[in-house]
Amino acid sequence: MESGDRYGVAGHGTDGYGGDGAVPPPPSHAPSVGPPPPGASLRAAAAALLNMTGLGLGYALLGRWGRAAVCWAATAVLLWVALPADPDGVPAGVLVGYLFVLVAAAVDGGRIARRSAAGGAWRPGMAVGLGVVLLAVPAGGAVVYGSARDEAREQMLLERLEAGDQRVATASRQPFGTAKGEYGKALDVYRALGEDHPGSRAAKLVPDRLKAYYDAVSAPYAKKQHCEAVAPLTYLRTLPGSVDRKLLGELAAWPDTPLAESLYACGVSRLGGAGGSSGGGGDELGELLRTFPESASAQQVAPAIDERIKDQVAALKGADPCTATQVLRGLGATASRLPDESVKKLRADADEGVVDGVYACGTDQFKDEKFGAARTTLTDFARTYKSDGRARQARNIAIAAEIADDRPAAGKRLPPSKRPGGARMELVISNDAPNTVEVLYTGPVTGTVTLKACAGCERYSALEGPRRACRASGRNYPKARLQLPAGEYHFLYKHGTGATARVDSYSSGTRVQPGYTYTSCTYVIERSPFDLDLPLLPDPVQPVVSPWGAGSSR
Repeated sequence: MESGDRYGVAGHGTDGYGGDGAVPPPPSHAPSVGPPPPGASLRAAAAALLNMTGLGLGYALLGRWGRAAVCWAATAVLLWVALPADPDGVPAGVLVGYLFVLVAAAVDGGRIARRSAAGGAWRPGMAVGLGVVLLAVPAGGAVVYGSARDEAREQMLLERLEAGDQRVATASRQPFGTAKGEYGKALDVYRALGEDHPGSRAAKLVPDRLKAYYDAVSAPYAKKQHCEAVAPLTYLRTLPGSVDRKLLGELAAWPDTPLAESLYACGVSRLGGAGGSSGGGGDELGELLRTFPESASAQQVAPAIDERIKDQVAALKGADPCTATQVLRGLGATASRLPDESVKKLRADADEGVVDGVYACGTDQFKDEKFGAARTTLTDFARTYKSDGRARQARNIAIAAEIADDRPAAGKRLPPSKRPGGARMELVISNDAPNTVEVLYTGPVTGTVTLKACAGCERYSALEGPRRACRASGRNYPKARLQLPAGEYHFLYKHGTGATARVDSYSSGTRVQPGYTYTSCTYVIERSPFDLDLPLLPDPVQPVVSPWGAGSSR
């Protein structure tokens, strides 16, 4: 388009231009001084708008290709930095720098267009319209880029969600104690997505993921592994303290019932363990009664312990009363430690069963020929429960067990619980040993006697003992007199005060028959001075008819 303004130089020709009549071309640029050419403002607006598009079109219309190249380079740098879209968007410094370039190009393009005529034929009004239209390109690009950036952010959050899912999957294949750290990291992911990005697609999936998370952590409960479930369910119960309850929803209160059930089931399964410790269910049942005292599970504790006590009391008559006694001890200890008075009262029932159980256990050990254990058990019974009517019989069985430990024939049957009637035969036991002697006997009757040390008595050789023992004229040997019903007896001679470690106990047996008076002599036989383990002749006097003897070697 040509401008309607004309500029010329006065001449001498008749036509007012040059002498030769030629018409000079219009200048390509407005003069640097003087008023701007007509339409300059419209041209300046068009150039500014076209440069604001970031494409340098204002400079292109003005023929300023170098400046246009600068705009193209700036736009290229922006696209290189911005694409592909990043969740964090374009760095602020790059964006500010680019906007500065656009503003500078718009101002500069407007300035140049205002002072210069545009090259070529173009309409400023149409250029302004084109600039307005082309401004939609960067604006639309910004909108599209924002959408792409939002999608990139959504994908990033979805990837975080997937990473949390992977941690849960990994942790679910390990014991809770080992996997607790992984579970914690996964929870941090879900919590951050739900609380920091509530409107994201990933956040909308968090509730379902939390449900799966709870299912994974509480898997032992679903498998009815109640003892293993206590720790993870306790952990889940603490989560409302660190995670927004709105995010957890119904899951916040869900662990209470499963935890109560697991504490009950685990505690009951361990009832009767030693000492009422965790092995006896005390820890789990105590936690249940303290934490969920009104729960249905807590109401079952007392009946469960009561039933278990009754079962074990009945088991005392079975094949393994010793085990039943130990279980009763554990039940009593557990009941006494629990924070519920109705449960504590059950201790008395368990203790009553223990008394019967100790006696039954010792008797069973004797029958099973575990004579050492039977002696210990029944000696403790007689010492602990002195007022019990079975204390005397317990001592008798303990005596028979000690004899049978050295002479198994003494353990063929339990000592009679009642003394037999009928005639009694006297047995006089004399001590020809320089040390005290305790004599244990069992048969139709059972008991012990202790003989004082014999003053002036000495040890004998193996050959001298049967011939010289208890035969010194005028010597007053310590004696014990027993009145024994007829029957088979077993004796154990235990050398006590005054004896050395080289003196052995000695056992023997005999049958007491009606119409006889029996005597027995205990003495010590010296071994060879060289401590050779030489064979000894058996006691030449057998305790069958009067007199009869007994000796101890070494």
